Amino acid sequence: MRVSKNKVNTHLSQELFNTLHQAIADLKNSQEVEKFLKSFLSDAEHTTLAKRVAVAYWLDNKRSYENIRENLKVSSATIATIQTELGDEGVKLALRKIKAEEWANIWSSKIQKFIKK
Repeated sequence: MRVSKNKVNTHLSQELFNTLHQAIADLKNSQEVEKFLKSFLSDAEHTTLAKRVAVAYWLDNKRSYENIRENLKVSSATIATIQTELGDEGVKLALRKIKAEEWANIWSSKIQKFIKK
């Protein structure tokens, strides 16, 4: 889908974005998010978004451009663009959420192993 060159009224545009942001904020779990994204994004858009998040995560974890390019099948230009966005608040927020989830999963696994002993 292409974005029209005809601009929507500024007030209406703000209402549209507020509605979108609220709809996303009201999603309760990853299954609901998946359903939402698959309904509103094409397969290509969904894959692109997932890859962009992965590039940011891998860059933050000091993976090389070459490693990212080969594994995720993205261009160096895409990686460079995301590299410049690593300081953006939204990217930093996403990376914090991913790291917190990783930490929780690691400790949950360790606790499970301890309890089973």
